[in-house]
Amino acid sequence: MRSYPGQAPRRQGAPTQPNGRAALPPPAPLQRWRYGLMLVALLIAALVVLGTENRGAPVRELSYTGFVEQVDANRVSTATISSTGAVTGKLHSGTAYASQIPAALNDTSLGQVLLRHGVQVTGTSATSTSLAGLLEPLLLMGLMIGAFVWVGRRARKQLGGGLGGVMGIGRSKAKVYDEEKPTTRFTDIAGYEGSKAEVMEVVDFLKHPQRYAAAGAVGPKGVLMVGPPGTGKTLLARAVAGEAGVPFFALSGSSFVEMFVGVGASRVRDLFADARKRSPAIIFIDEIDAIGGRRGPGGFGSNDEREQTLNQLLSDMDGFEPGASVVVMAATNRAEILDSALLRPGRFDRTVEIPLPNQSERTAVLAIHGNGKKFDPDVDLDAVARSTPGFSGADLANLVNEAAINAVRARRDVITAADFDMARDRLLIGRRDTSNALLPEEKHAVAVHEAGHALVAVLSEHADPVAKVTILPRGAALGVTEQLPVSERHLYPKSYLTDSLAVRLAGRAAEVIVLGEPSTGASNDLAGATSLATRMVREWGLSIEVGPVGYGPEGPTRDNPFAGRQYSEETQRSIDREVANLLDEAQARASKLLRDNLGTLERVTELLLERETIDGTELLAITGAKTSTEERVLVLGHAATSMSRTDDRPATGNR
Repeated sequence: MRSYPGQAPRRQGAPTQPNGRAALPPPAPLQRWRYGLMLVALLIAALVVLGTENRGAPVRELSYTGFVEQVDANRVSTATISSTGAVTGKLHSGTAYASQIPAALNDTSLGQVLLRHGVQVTGTSATSTSLAGLLEPLLLMGLMIGAFVWVGRRARKQLGGGLGGVMGIGRSKAKVYDEEKPTTRFTDIAGYEGSKAEVMEVVDFLKHPQRYAAAGAVGPKGVLMVGPPGTGKTLLARAVAGEAGVPFFALSGSSFVEMFVGVGASRVRDLFADARKRSPAIIFIDEIDAIGGRRGPGGFGSNDEREQTLNQLLSDMDGFEPGASVVVMAATNRAEILDSALLRPGRFDRTVEIPLPNQSERTAVLAIHGNGKKFDPDVDLDAVARSTPGFSGADLANLVNEAAINAVRARRDVITAADFDMARDRLLIGRRDTSNALLPEEKHAVAVHEAGHALVAVLSEHADPVAKVTILPRGAALGVTEQLPVSERHLYPKSYLTDSLAVRLAGRAAEVIVLGEPSTGASNDLAGATSLATRMVREWGLSIEVGPVGYGPEGPTRDNPFAGRQYSEETQRSIDREVANLLDEAQARASKLLRDNLGTLERVTELLLERETIDGTELLAITGAKTSTEERVLVLGHAATSMSRTDDRPATGNR
């Protein structure tokens, strides 16, 4: 194919016009911007020209007195007087002037004076205007309309077509997983077999509704997943999206809330309309408490935007057409604030508890997060799982990541047991503070304090065994005694609780015995012991004077958000006396154990000052405890949930 001078060769397959010539390509984005800028420049130029069309020679401003003097001197040639009192014209010399007749003068003789001096007088009305006065507002209005249209088109492109801009604000913001489903499967979630079975029944109902119809069963309309933060509720929902072969609409509860009234309800209607069109389908609402809170007293106002959104959600969940297989899944960690109408049968029929993982589940979670990482042979995931009671799945993922970071700091790509130990201490206690150097007397006081905790823990029959004792400052703690439970407890007998009180107060007791006076380092111990003793008396009925009465937590409850203290002043005084008695008895018991073993206390203190950190086996060797107690102690110094720390600052709450 030949090309002629000035003509570029046409590509094969390029679009052509009816006359056979190649069609012009669409303007590039840069060219479209150029056209828009040129239009704006032309409009601005027109405004400038129209604004200066009447500008000619310089105009001389005259006061009223000066204007009258010019008239008396026969220097004024013409005068144009408007209804507002403005006077313009020309002098005999050709100079233009402008003046103003003050309305307060009410001068009726000015016209006769002007005529007597031969001035040509004309008048104008208030309605007369210039071409610039007419076109300027029109041009400004055109600019505003053009900007509005441009913003609307940009918003429509970002929303992917349909109702864009302001008209599209009520559309649902749900992300649809259909052909491109998440790769997460139930096999990627460790543990929670019962929870997965309940959720899997929902998926099975959507895949095989005929099975349930044959037995006369009706599938659930809603499934609410409840559990502490980080337990994997959203991950379980992603696994449902990966397992189910149906459209999956996922969004957050905050996606419904906007500053415009009615937008949330409109988005709920749009979401359910899309789901019905593509049924069977699943709708997943994360953090549903953002829109599902209680209405009325204790909740949000009656005319609040969130309440309108909740009302629309209740209506849509209860108004599915027969045969529309749409299931709503939701997740929250604050089920106590949800509205009761949302939890009734016919809406959220099932509540699936997603608790914190147990020991075997934590081992499986650690194995999943350890995929692709190099572990040293000394790493025992079972031991790590035993040392992390109360950890959620997110906490365990963070633990593995912190251990890997510790290995990188040491210029290694293999994670060791020591890395896990350091990572756990960082998560539970805080970062090792090398700059927080203690004075010699302070270091000795911390050693005495922690030695008291450790010794009473070893000598108490029902206390958890000691895993590690350190006087190295970490985070807000100046020293820490870590205890590791033998197994995860679900029930706590009174003997275990009283031993726990003695261990918590043993640090202060050691200071009084060895140093002669207590210090501020026991603030965290006192707060924890007081809280535990209060619950023993008020909630668990473990006192003689108050008796087997449970008053529950003090303050608002789910049933009564305005509730305060649920007992009389006399009962409160009885509770205070019993709490003080429990603490006094624990203090006296810890002091007796320490005085009876004063030599052992001194040896533990000296070893802490020498080595700064000792583990449970070394402590047992010093105290000469029984073999049965030694068998309960893990050789590895793992952190635990029960910790006593020396801290001269307010308690911040331990795991």
